Amino acid sequence: MPDFNFTLKTTDGAARRGRLQTAWGDVETPVFMPVGTAATVKGMMPESVRATGASIILANTYHLMLRPGAERVGRLGGVRKMMGWDGPLLTDSGGFQVMSLGPLRSLDEDGVTFKSHLDGTRYRLTPERSTEIQHLLDATITMAFDECTPFPATEEVAAESMRLSMRWAKRSREAFVHRQGYGQFGIVQGSVFRDLRAESVAALEEIGFEGYAIGGLAVGEGQEAMFETLEFTTPMMRADRPRYLMGVGKPADLVGGVARGVDMFDCVMPTRSGRTGQGFTRRGPVNIKNARHAEDPRPLDAECGCPACSRFSRAYLHHLFKADEVLSLMLLSWHNIQYYQDLMAGMRAAIEAGTFVEFEADFHAKQALGDIEPVG
Repeated sequence: MPDFNFTLKTTDGAARRGRLQTAWGDVETPVFMPVGTAATVKGMMPESVRATGASIILANTYHLMLRPGAERVGRLGGVRKMMGWDGPLLTDSGGFQVMSLGPLRSLDEDGVTFKSHLDGTRYRLTPERSTEIQHLLDATITMAFDECTPFPATEEVAAESMRLSMRWAKRSREAFVHRQGYGQFGIVQGSVFRDLRAESVAALEEIGFEGYAIGGLAVGEGQEAMFETLEFTTPMMRADRPRYLMGVGKPADLVGGVARGVDMFDCVMPTRSGRTGQGFTRRGPVNIKNARHAEDPRPLDAECGCPACSRFSRAYLHHLFKADEVLSLMLLSWHNIQYYQDLMAGMRAAIEAGTFVEFEADFHAKQALGDIEPVG
């Protein structure tokens, strides 16, 4: 079994081209990870996800600990075995979901007590328990348990939150069971404050992790503030470890994140948008439910090879959504994940060729064109 290892193959400006080796296969970076919250990427079979080019997926600690339960998943051999996914798996720590529960949770130095959003049952989540749950889920990459700092936050509040997360990161690391080919990532916090981000990076590097995530972004601060924060945060981080921007994002966020030195991304957006009829294309987003598509025989995106585009017309996709057919959300979810994977593959190729600046300009130029003209 291979060691858990990250190799930085080449760079183009701040953009990085790398390879992550894990117990369950290699991951070419920069990479987008489809989200399988409850051990399924909604509306898709694992082999369909793999067919898009996806090499690693994400599952959710909070949701799986509530249902079906971490111990049960462990008895079934872990998330990968249970859902039939043959590649690496990353699990979040549950921190973000717990923090978003608001009045349903109470926080102290040791951890968080919260009520299940399903049935009101009380649970306790600590750095040790979060790490244990992720071990039971057989996560290839385990995330340290943290408090996701809300936005907006004063510098004083952000500092207190970040320092708690750093103490929890140390406890998460001590609880982590080291196995060949498996790794654990620490999470950089500090909101939009440069000094706090620097303090967090230093604290995590002193603890020592196989990779480092950038947390506390995409929580309402807007793209400009997110990019500014990345611009001063990624240069502080180790070049020989993968960098993961959590919960991001739209296609333009991915391109901008790669341009600023990020290696890994995840977001529910491709599948969530697909279920509501929004398809991402090389010329921007398309709402397939709009009447203009009702008699359009052309594919959603002529350059895409997914089943939605290679086999069906815009008119048929429009009909499926209007008829509330399950196939509609399946096809649009598949298409969107395919689009995201194609976008990442394009960025990897551009970094290798030393043409990332041109790729970025071409991406924005095409997105600005808007959708193709209606038929007739």
